[in-house]
Amino acid sequence: MDSSNVGGTEVLAVNISNALVDRNVESHLCVTRQEGALKSMTLDSVGYIFLNKKSTLDLKAILKLRRYIKKHEIDILHAHSSSYFIATCIKILIPRVRIIWHDHYGKSEFLKKGSRFSIIVCSVFFRGVIAVNSKLLSWCKENLFVRNCQYLQNFPVFIDLKETTTLSGKEGKRVVQIAGFRDQKDHLTSLKGFKRAIETHPEWTLHLIGKTYNDAYYKKVLDYISNNHLNNRVFLYGLRTDIKHIVSQSSIGVLSSKSEGLPISLLEYGLGRLPVVVTNVGECGRVVRDGHVLVPAEDPEAFSKALSYLIENEGERHRISNDFSQLVAKEYTLDAFLDKLIEIYTEK
Repeated sequence: MDSSNVGGTEVLAVNISNALVDRNVESHLCVTRQEGALKSMTLDSVGYIFLNKKSTLDLKAILKLRRYIKKHEIDILHAHSSSYFIATCIKILIPRVRIIWHDHYGKSEFLKKGSRFSIIVCSVFFRGVIAVNSKLLSWCKENLFVRNCQYLQNFPVFIDLKETTTLSGKEGKRVVQIAGFRDQKDHLTSLKGFKRAIETHPEWTLHLIGKTYNDAYYKKVLDYISNNHLNNRVFLYGLRTDIKHIVSQSSIGVLSSKSEGLPISLLEYGLGRLPVVVTNVGECGRVVRDGHVLVPAEDPEAFSKALSYLIENEGERHRISNDFSQLVAKEYTLDAFLDKLIEIYTEK
């Protein structure tokens, strides 16, 4: 994977690496560009290499990975998202290795053949493809030179059980949004919806958890909070890893993305028994099936109505959280994921 910073793809990669060891499968984790908080969450029994890759075609990094793979006699490269390119370079140098590419691409609603030309070319070298939602699976089957394309749903696991983060605001009246500050996550929709909701429910607060970037998008978020006098209603915490503890302090979880694959944070809300308001993008509608809380993307008014519905109806919060958590516990389990993944690894 590109980095070990906290994000859906990165969390999933670490969880897979850790879980494979428990199945007596030798597991290694390769971080290509940037080390982050998830490094400390990787088990000591998982092999680890950091490449410090500086460019797309970084020969030094490629050769370093080649030496590591030969030393440990690694047969399968499970490449997440954009890591497919360095995996392809290794395949050319060590033809015996097999590449399984894991497609987490969030903007599945906007896929076009030309937008992913390099993936199409590199797919000649893939043994298999894992897609995180049905739209990605259809695209892969139609466009890639791979016979074995399969849908494999994400799973949630809380890997940091410490209790580090203390949320501000009043207990029982906290809304949490766990999402990195990227345009795709569209925090402005949730902020606008929250602002409307607290006009009649002023004791509620919004808590934003996720990696920040010093860019125009993050500035827009900060400007909206400041210009609308929300500084004592909206709290930003940056990158955090104690998600279980954060969720336990919250009453409602929200996601306002423009596009998604299948967000790990949504499944973490279910694992933590939170009722949710979520936009109907990617695979979210497959996980959250209640029409009261599944809303169109980029629609602050609909978002506000759904949030107000949960705020005003405690009984509905309990019903929705029970239904949601039971579905996650039944259909999005680690064991089911590993069974299927090992089957994909061993297919000839």
